Amino acid sequence: MPKITYIEHNGTEHVVDVPVGLTVMEGARDNNVPGIEADCGGACACSTCHVYLHPDWIEKVPAADPMEEDMLDFAYEPEPGRSRLTCQIKVTDDLDGLVVQMPEKQI
Repeated sequence: MPKITYIEHNGTEHVVDVPVGLTVMEGARDNNVPGIEADCGGACACSTCHVYLHPDWIEKVPAADPMEEDMLDFAYEPEPGRSRLTCQIKVTDDLDGLVVQMPEKQI
């Protein structure tokens, strides 16, 4: 099972085993990781599951589709190339070791 590291804005780390096939957002939700609110439940209709990919992972995570890119316009302090919505990242074995950092807040 892939391990995902979620880093809160204050630096607190949560290392979680997330089953293949779930999303990074579902892994956070199912393990009570604070900082990912996921108000829309994964429908890509808000930006409350926004994170920053660790620089080592930017090229390893599949690119965002146009709908996700549009929703990122509503995220708190998005960073081009690093910002992603965790509801849109499906967990695969290739994502074992993924590190994501939460913004200061979700809006």
